[in-house]
Amino acid sequence: MASADVKDELLCSICLCIFKDPVMLRCGHNFCRVCIDRVLYTQDESGVYTCPECREEFQERPALMKNINLHNVAEHFLFTQPDPVEISGILCTYCVDSPVPAVKSCLHCEASLCEKHLRVHSKSSEHVLSDPSTSLEKRKCSVHKKILEYYCTEDSACICVSCSLAGEHKGHRVEMLDEASEKKKGKLRNIFQKLTTKREETEERVQNLEERRRKAQEKASGEAKRVTALFTDIRRRLDNLEKRVLTETSRQEKEESLSFSSRIQKLEIKKVELSGRMRHIEEICNMTDPLTVLQEPDTGDLCDPEEEGGDEDINRCLHDVGDLDVAVISDKLHTLCDIITDIRRGIYVEGPGDILLDVNTAANNVLISDDLKTATRTQYNQNCPETAERFQNNQVMSSRGFTSGRHYWDVEISGSGGWMVGMCYPSIHRRGERSYIGDNNKSWSLRRYNNQYSVRHDGKEIRLPDEISSDRFRICLDYEAGQLSFYELCDPIRHLHTFTATFTEPLHAALCVFGRMILNPMHVLMNIRR
Repeated sequence: MASADVKDELLCSICLCIFKDPVMLRCGHNFCRVCIDRVLYTQDESGVYTCPECREEFQERPALMKNINLHNVAEHFLFTQPDPVEISGILCTYCVDSPVPAVKSCLHCEASLCEKHLRVHSKSSEHVLSDPSTSLEKRKCSVHKKILEYYCTEDSACICVSCSLAGEHKGHRVEMLDEASEKKKGKLRNIFQKLTTKREETEERVQNLEERRRKAQEKASGEAKRVTALFTDIRRRLDNLEKRVLTETSRQEKEESLSFSSRIQKLEIKKVELSGRMRHIEEICNMTDPLTVLQEPDTGDLCDPEEEGGDEDINRCLHDVGDLDVAVISDKLHTLCDIITDIRRGIYVEGPGDILLDVNTAANNVLISDDLKTATRTQYNQNCPETAERFQNNQVMSSRGFTSGRHYWDVEISGSGGWMVGMCYPSIHRRGERSYIGDNNKSWSLRRYNNQYSVRHDGKEIRLPDEISSDRFRICLDYEAGQLSFYELCDPIRHLHTFTATFTEPLHAALCVFGRMILNPMHVLMNIRR
């Protein structure tokens, strides 16, 4: 019962089998790594992850933590459990009335025995006992019908004594079955140990890749949040700008409306005055008495110069009004330029990126790490397919190239061998003596050879006279300015050399290794001039 209870605790709730490579979620429940990976993969589209056991929700894909203790318990449980077929599947040959499990089989008698019948069984040497088996015939020689007691190492076959003395295996080197079995077990244990080591290495690589995937998901999630915040801010600022422009337009409209109202009122008063004067003139014109007409004031005095000037002022105002102050509105709309500038900064100036090595360009004697940042010289040919883009010797280049902007990254070297680091065009030759970076007009390099440092381009070498003690270097590129500079990362940082050229192709980072080199994160400052 206790064993059954333990087994129940060691069952994965997804596949209902004993845990294989168990991992644990943050909620504390355990699953086979393959099983929970399959479940989480199906939940990727919805973006909401839940535990199959307790249904706890996770906003982001949960990290899978290997449960080492549970893994060891499951392995031990499987190792210590007997084969149920061996216990209950083979019954005593002589217990006819009631089946009783057999504990031994006699190869001579070709019968299986329980504890009771084993006690009374013959102890003669010809009666060879073995673990219970249903295929006793296979334990005997098919030719001589004798028990298989020896192992022919030349023919890799189990044989009987007659085979070794007079049969086809006569004169061959033979061993006792137990001895041969132990030797084979020893070889299998060595193979098992190697497989165990490889499995652990594979598990470590899987964990590294899972960690990289998790970081990529976190980076993508962070980038999505940043973009969402950026566009939320853009919309807020555009809304504010729209409100300010509409407010300014409304204010100008009200001012113009008041100005129109005032001038209309003045013109109405003027209209009334003119109507009164017109009626007076009509009355004079309708008089029949000449004396009365002549005694009325002269009609030329009805319009005085000041009033004429007032009419001109009104006419001028009529021509001026009706236009909004477009300059003020345009000035506010120029704020859009500032918003666009901030958007470009938010998109193009946003922290560090990485230079990653392109394994398709790595020579067969250059080993590239899983994170694509470390290159190591190896004595073993990796037998990768020979392609047009693969270097013939010792070199590798980055997958990313740059056609504008200012960039820099750091390189760390371990080991005392020679090396070269620099940049090259993608059109660089991949074979031949002049394919090394710095030995042609398509590449530039900093080089260490026989503890002597130099810079090279197009096969021309400039030795660096100063002593260099650091193993860390910085490479800086200003594409538009046509400058490629090398620095020693000491305290303080020291400038070594600057190449000046007119770059005509994308520039890729390139390494030539005779030891081990590591690329550290690269910082990219796009469209910035310092």
